[in-house]
Amino acid sequence: MKKLFSTTDVDPRHRFDYWHSVACDNLVGHSSTPECRRTFNAELQVGMLAGIGLVLFENSPMDVSRTVKHVAQSQGDELFICRQTAGLLTLEQDGRQLVLGVGDVTLLDPNLPYAARFSAASLLVVKVTRNALESRVGRIRDLTAIALKPSKPENRWTSSFLAMLPSVSGRLTVTAQEIASSQVLDLVAMSLLNTSGSSSSRISSRSLLLLRVRSAVEARLSDPKLNAAAVAEAAGVSVRYANGLLAKECTSIMRLALAMRLQRCRQALEDPLQNHRTLSEIARGWGFSDMTHFGRSFRAMYGVLPRDFRKSAKQP
Repeated sequence: MKKLFSTTDVDPRHRFDYWHSVACDNLVGHSSTPECRRTFNAELQVGMLAGIGLVLFENSPMDVSRTVKHVAQSQGDELFICRQTAGLLTLEQDGRQLVLGVGDVTLLDPNLPYAARFSAASLLVVKVTRNALESRVGRIRDLTAIALKPSKPENRWTSSFLAMLPSVSGRLTVTAQEIASSQVLDLVAMSLLNTSGSSSSRISSRSLLLLRVRSAVEARLSDPKLNAAAVAEAAGVSVRYANGLLAKECTSIMRLALAMRLQRCRQALEDPLQNHRTLSEIARGWGFSDMTHFGRSFRAMYGVLPRDFRKSAKQP
């Protein structure tokens, strides 16, 4: 993480205004009022993890609001996954109000107005694309401003994983970043869909089943005998129903398995830590038993043969 701003380097008379300007530029446009300008202190750090943005900030007590006017002036399409790391945050969005304590996680939509009250607090904001999360959970309107409490095992797992991100930002290989960013989205999706209180049970039920099907496929990628029946059974649905869910995303159980396997092979081929592995070893490790089929499928998806892809990945 890179320290972008600290009020310790700014004259006390200008600290809050400077902080507000930096926060608007790096997070989202908003209005805010400090509890005390004279004693206000804050720090902001930023980082990246593949396509996911990280913003970690600490600040003295203040009130924050993002209005309809702010929303209208913004063209961003990101969602904010917020994890409270210290202090308390009272948040209100779309008619729902919650209080985040240490370890609590929630989803915030910057395209909707919100209001917040910070105590002396520290908050991690993980910025993800709307499409990346909605592809996992469906419409997110009914999933915002819901506290994901770490008292539930799934939420504790999600919270702990998010807490680790600042310490590894900028230190992972490209492949590790891609894996971690995918895990962030999967874990948050799991917690959102398993959290009670969602008023959109139909959408959540369908999305949760889709997540179970995807997870069942991914857990069996290395098995060359992977088949649709085994995946559907593990997900607790019929093959017909599972394929029906996936058809709305223009895929099926076996096409999804092929795409996931190819993605895993691509990550291995561009990972310098796996240069000692042969092409066939990587392909067979991810369930391909026919190298000709592997080569043709890889070229169909990525436009180049596996060996040529690996060569280009090694070039500086």
